Amino acid sequence: MFIANVDHRLTTFVDGSPVDVETASGGRFGSSVQAAYERWDELRSWAAGIGAAGAPASMPAELQAPSPRPRQVFGIGLNYRDHAEEAGMKIPDFPMTFTKFASCIAGPSTPVGVSGDATDWEVELVVVIGRPAYRVTAADAWAHVAGLTIGQDLSDRERQFAGEPPQFNIGKSLPGYGPTGPWLATADEFADSGDLGIRCFLDGEKVQESRTSQLIFPVPELIEKLSADVRLLPGDLIFTGTPSGVGFARTPRRSLRPGQILLSEIEGIGQLATHLVSPEPTVSPVSA
Repeated sequence: MFIANVDHRLTTFVDGSPVDVETASGGRFGSSVQAAYERWDELRSWAAGIGAAGAPASMPAELQAPSPRPRQVFGIGLNYRDHAEEAGMKIPDFPMTFTKFASCIAGPSTPVGVSGDATDWEVELVVVIGRPAYRVTAADAWAHVAGLTIGQDLSDRERQFAGEPPQFNIGKSLPGYGPTGPWLATADEFADSGDLGIRCFLDGEKVQESRTSQLIFPVPELIEKLSADVRLLPGDLIFTGTPSGVGFARTPRRSLRPGQILLSEIEGIGQLATHLVSPEPTVSPVSA
C-alpha cells in the first residue's frame, strides 16, 4: 500500500489511481494524514478491502510530507561505513542519535531556503512508525513500522559544528531542512525491504549511491535500540543515515546554492525533488 498527503488530504492508491480516503470510507477515516497513524492497523485492513496496493501511476500535484507533524524525529549519524570513513570518524558501536526538530519537516511541494554557504545534502531512507514501540526486539520491529519514505537530512555544517559539543540538532533543523516524500510505501511493497538502492543527484549529477543493506544498524536494530530507552509513537520519523558522497567531505568542499534541484531516489519508493531557493528575509522586531 502507498499512502500520500495530497493537498493535506489522506490519499491511497488503487490500480495506480489516487483515492481520497475520507470520501471512499464514507467518513470512517478523516482527511488528516497524521491522525491516520493512530489508527494504522484499522486503516491497513480497510485499504486492503478496497484493493489498495501498488505504486502510484503518476505524481499527484500538491504533495505534502507523508508524516507532516511527527511528535519525534530521530536522526542517525555515521550509519554507513563509507560515510564514517569519508568524514574521518570512528565506526560507531551504538547508533549515533540526534533529533531533527519537527518544525523542519517539509514535503515535495515545499521550496527550501538555503541558510548560508555551508548547507549540505544527505539522502536517507526514512522510517515512519505505525504502532507504539517500547522495548521492542529486532525480530518484532517491522510490525511497528507503518512504512518507508525518502528524506534529506539537510545540514548547515557551519551551525552543526559550531562550538563544543557540536550543535547537530540546530544545524539540521532549519526551516525545510527535513524534506520527506513523495509518499509512504508499506514494507510488503518491496521484495526485500532491507536492501534498496539509494541515490542522490544535484542538478542531474549523481553525488551519492549505495544500498540500504549497507546500513551499519539496519532498520530492525535501530528500532530495537531506540525503543529500549524511548517510546516510539505513531507517525514518528527515523532518518536512518546517509552514504558517502556528501559535500563537506569532498575536495574541494561543496555546498548547496539557491536555484539548484536536489533529487533523492530510493528503489521501490520513487523520487523526492527538493527545489532550493534564497532564504526568507530576516524579520525585524516590532517596536514597542
